[in-house]
Amino acid sequence: MVVRESFQTQLDELREMLVQLGQLAENALEEAIDALKNQDIDQALRIIDNDYRINDLEEEINDKAILLIAKQAPVASDLRRIIVSIKISSDVERIADFAVNIAKSVIRIGNEPLIKPLIDIPALAETAKEMLTEAIQAYKEEDIVLAKRMADKDDYIDEKYGQLIQEILGMMKEYPDSTNQIIQLSFVCRYIERTADHATNIAESIVYLVKGKHYDLNE
Repeated sequence: MVVRESFQTQLDELREMLVQLGQLAENALEEAIDALKNQDIDQALRIIDNDYRINDLEEEINDKAILLIAKQAPVASDLRRIIVSIKISSDVERIADFAVNIAKSVIRIGNEPLIKPLIDIPALAETAKEMLTEAIQAYKEEDIVLAKRMADKDDYIDEKYGQLIQEILGMMKEYPDSTNQIIQLSFVCRYIERTADHATNIAESIVYLVKGKHYDLNE
């Protein structure tokens, strides 16, 4: 019984580490969009510099998960919980990478006057950030109802992404001297769209955790 209690404590620690990873990625994404809106190069540089914290924590999660599998020989439900933690940590780390990529686009745009007010892109990013927040909450609470809502939000982001890309790339003829900015803004839109995809991946992992079956929420 003591061994089982110790194992459960370690599983709880693993979950809390993953929740912390999600919060770090969420903060990085929010700061990256703020840096874009304010064209704040210093803030963008800080996001890039701080990315090591997320990478290190992901490695800690993976190491702990592998050690638990090796030492505890977990039963099916616990094994799913450990495997899902590895999968989700990978998706969260990728989202943090997208925040870094947005920060790099901020640096590449620099202080160049923006060709359009930044309203639609931050709004799209806010929805993607909400998806990440809800995905982590759904993981923490093992709430598959909340997890399944991701599909609708992902469809919304895909639709808005397509509209934004068409609009932004269509501005090349009108602003031929701003090609670099146009390309960077289109990249930012793509990073946001991919963030939503990875949040949906997290949701699918949660459904697998609870149900023991794989579901494609993008169908």
